Amino acid sequence: MLRKSKKNAHFFRHLKGSKENYSKLVCVTAYDYTFSKLLDESGVDIILVGDSLGMVVQGHPNTLSVTLEQMIYHTQCVSRGVQEAHLCVDMPFMSYQVSPEEALRNAGRLVSEGGAHSVKLEGGIAIAKTVEKIVSAGIPVLGHVGLTPQSFHQLGGYKVQGKTVSAREALLKDALALEDAGAYALVLEGIPAEAAQAITEKLKIPTIGIGAGPHCDGQVLVLQDLLGLNTDFKPKFVKSYSSLSTLVKEAVTQFSTEVRSSRFPTQEHSFYAGS
Repeated sequence: MLRKSKKNAHFFRHLKGSKENYSKLVCVTAYDYTFSKLLDESGVDIILVGDSLGMVVQGHPNTLSVTLEQMIYHTQCVSRGVQEAHLCVDMPFMSYQVSPEEALRNAGRLVSEGGAHSVKLEGGIAIAKTVEKIVSAGIPVLGHVGLTPQSFHQLGGYKVQGKTVSAREALLKDALALEDAGAYALVLEGIPAEAAQAITEKLKIPTIGIGAGPHCDGQVLVLQDLLGLNTDFKPKFVKSYSSLSTLVKEAVTQFSTEVRSSRFPTQEHSFYAGS
């Protein structure tokens, strides 16, 4: 059963005003029980069940085909491995854009059925009323502005946002609207470092960056990128802290060699009657 995390929405919302508790936040994605347990034991602050699973787990070219039912399923798997971290889940494409009422119902399912502590929505001023409605119902919301993957068609691809003065001003307005709507923190993705710094300094709630420079109040990475498992995708903002793709292939190659040469299994790995 999912325990009540000490790192709840109230904790994050008031983090900047607390000298005792303040430290930069660590957020990593997870999509299954095994990795969520390892992340939780590693002491990360937030585990995010990202709709990025559409790409790194399902093999799609984008996140748009991920369904609400799939997000509920993966959140259930992840929640079984979480004891201390805050568990947030992405609301998938078209699960919150139709109406605030539908968004609230779907957010409620991700919490009640999936076991999430909070939900994440992409967008700024356009979804502020939706965020307010979800928060008013008692469901914490993590905001997300800048490069919003669910809108990549409208953005013309996965491009850095906020390059012009007017674009940076629009991002700040989006961020402030989400803060006013009750978001407990805000993901800043794919924006210039100086824009992220300006937003971070203006907001009372924490910012969590991904491709947004070093001035945010925390950072998030996709687990497969962090571990060096995804060899087909290496954007500038990703740092791989291991090369597990190499280790996995080496282990499977060794297993294959031992099976084909009858070196595995040995007596040590076998059962016998009477033993």
